[in-house]
Amino acid sequence: MTEFPKIGIGTWAWGDNLFWDYAQANDKEQVRNAFLTSLESGITFFDTAEVYGLGESERLIGKFLQEIGVKSQNVQIATKFMPLPWRFNAQNIRDSITASLNRLQLNTVALYQVHQPVSFLISQKTLMQTLADEVKTGRIAAVGISNYSASQMREAHTYLTQEGVKLAVNQVRYSLLDREIETNGILATAKELGVTILAYSPLAQGLLTGKYRNSGTTIRPTGARKIDPRFKPVGLTKIEPLLQLLEEIGAKYNRSPAQIALNWLIYQSKSQSQVIPIPGAKTASQARENAGALGWSISPEENLLLGKLGKYA
Repeated sequence: MTEFPKIGIGTWAWGDNLFWDYAQANDKEQVRNAFLTSLESGITFFDTAEVYGLGESERLIGKFLQEIGVKSQNVQIATKFMPLPWRFNAQNIRDSITASLNRLQLNTVALYQVHQPVSFLISQKTLMQTLADEVKTGRIAAVGISNYSASQMREAHTYLTQEGVKLAVNQVRYSLLDREIETNGILATAKELGVTILAYSPLAQGLLTGKYRNSGTTIRPTGARKIDPRFKPVGLTKIEPLLQLLEEIGAKYNRSPAQIALNWLIYQSKSQSQVIPIPGAKTASQARENAGALGWSISPEENLLLGKLGKYA
């Protein structure tokens, strides 16, 4: 069974110019530095997907891996399959894996996930049986899912178990501000089945960094976040008490609000299913910031206080 570290890097922004305003000429070197700095800081797990930048994220990672000499590095790559309408059989799944491996310039990936629980013309049973076969051939080391409900996760787990393969992860939105999985059964079911939670958007797309708060700053979100009501003055005012608490706790540990927010997620592994945050990093400084969430822990009292305040933010 593949084991994953306590934190990874989400690479949605690498190559995506729709949501994240990626500019190839200017940003390729920045994300390359983010990749290298992550490795230097001890973060070796990277999550991508075939749809991120229409394959550009995978291509960038493939190039970076070749530059460093992938065989000499303990790097784990996760990617995802999107069950689009024209993909209706097992061969389509296998072809998609081949395409991702080619873009990544790898023979195998540590984790292969189904991006959405949408079946269209292909059943969940066929999906899971095919992925289980790919584990046995060695092209993928572990199978995961993403955005699956509790019942859908249980179904996927059942099909994989029948094939002698364990469901490794469910990748879902989870942060101090996004807590649905605590009440809709996903977190409880993951704990019951031994499934790891990969927490995407663990900083609520930057809200928990504090850089967008109502303080006269001219910093504004880019891309589609411009129309997100949470980034409007009313939304920012609502989360201000939480940001203040993150700052107060951060002062105690000499850490940033973002590092406290990530550490809170890591802390949840103590009482729930394992939770691994996968924050984004478009620059070297963001990569170092993410790594600063490792190697220490908030207290039980701080965990509870942050959790309670986050629910009302």
